[in-house]
Formats: sequence, structure tokens, C-alpha cells
Amino acid sequence: MRLDKFLADMNFGTRREVKGYIKKGLVTVNDQIIKSDKFHVNEYEDRVLFDGEPVHYQKNFYYLLHKPGGVISATVDNYDETVLDLFEDQDFRDDLFPVGRLDKDTEGLLLIMNDGQLAHRLLSPKKHVDKEYYAQVAGIMTAEDQAAFKAGLTIDGDEVCLPAQLIIDAIDEENQTSEIRLILHEGKFHQVKRMVQAVGKEVTYLKRLRMGPIVLDEQLALGEYRPLTPEELALLQN
Repeated sequence: MRLDKFLADMNFGTRREVKGYIKKGLVTVNDQIIKSDKFHVNEYEDRVLFDGEPVHYQKNFYYLLHKPGGVISATVDNYDETVLDLFEDQDFRDDLFPVGRLDKDTEGLLLIMNDGQLAHRLLSPKKHVDKEYYAQVAGIMTAEDQAAFKAGLTIDGDEVCLPAQLIIDAIDEENQTSEIRLILHEGKFHQVKRMVQAVGKEVTYLKRLRMGPIVLDEQLALGEYRPLTPEELALLQN
């Protein structure tokens, strides 16, 4: 790999900026000062130092984000704040993207990465990666609703949903509201809201708690993120 690409990939600046750093003699490879940006390094074996600090190559980056409402699941947008706008400068990379989508007003777990192959596996309809949501609902959810969800509900547009698990956590008879969790094995557009609407109720608040084996880190405030742990990444890659 060219030295300037190596440093740019590790977020030391743009290709133009790192070329300048190299020409100033700020970079050594195996204890030799290198002033040519065209110099090639073995990113996994060569010892590269930038201004005396070791540079360790990392190809893929994986983050767990606690998505707030009002932010869209996109990389760029001309009007709305995106999930990537929440990243600090030192963590932001042009190749990062959200794995799937959460509605603008939906909160909760969203994976951000630059590993296209893993993202494809997680989103593939054939894999049926389960997703768990918490929702507050206007209306009383019932055992009949649970049975309908378990059987595979038909929603608007005559779309048939795969069987889903509806868990009723709380019922407020006085205010005619419910708190539920819903475990899905697919990802249709606005699916949770449309399924609840199909049984005559309305979702008033929605939060994703889990995607596959990865659970939302409740220590993260809304808008905060952290790298996936090695254990979490291993669970995803299995």
C-alpha cells in the first residue's frame, strides 16, 4: 500500500495533507525517514511511526450508536442531520455507513461500519437476523394481537409479514395505552408501526433494543457511540 494512502486511511489527514507531512520528514518506516508519498509499505508488517508515534493499521471500523430522534439514517443529507454528523472528527471516515435504517423519529441501536460484506450478511432477507424493539402504543394490545403477530400479519398494501413475537410488558387501562416489545425477523419499511396499525392501534414511541446478538448499550446517552468490543464483533461474524 502507498504510504500516503496508508496514513490517509488511518485518518491522519487527506491524501494531500499527508503528502505534506511525509515531505516534512514526519514519517518513518522501519526506523528510516521516508519522504516519498509513493513509497510502499506492508500495512501489517512494517513499523510505521508518525511524528514518533506508532501507527497501527486497521481496515474495518465498527461502532454501536444510540440513535436519537430527529436524525436520519443516512451518510449525507442536504436538509437533515445524519447519524454520521454525530461522529467526532477523529472518528469520522468517508467510508462509514449505517447498517440498515431507523426512522427519523425512532431511537435506539444502530450499527455503523465500513465493512460492506458484514453489513450485507446482517441485512440479507435470507439470514432473518432478528431485531427487537420497544414501543409505546396508543390502544390496548391483546392476546389476540399476539396470536395475529405470531401467525404472520398482513399489513397495508397486502404485504405479508413473517411471524413475529409480540411481548406485552404493561397495560394502562385508564389511559388506554400499552408498552410492548416486538421481535422481528425481517425489515420491511416502517414495519413495527404498520403492524401495530394493522391491529387498530398506533405506535407513539419506538426504540430498537437489539440487532441479532448485539444489544443497545444503555450507558450510551442519546447521540453517543462507541466501538464494538472484540466479543461483540466476534458474535456478529459467527
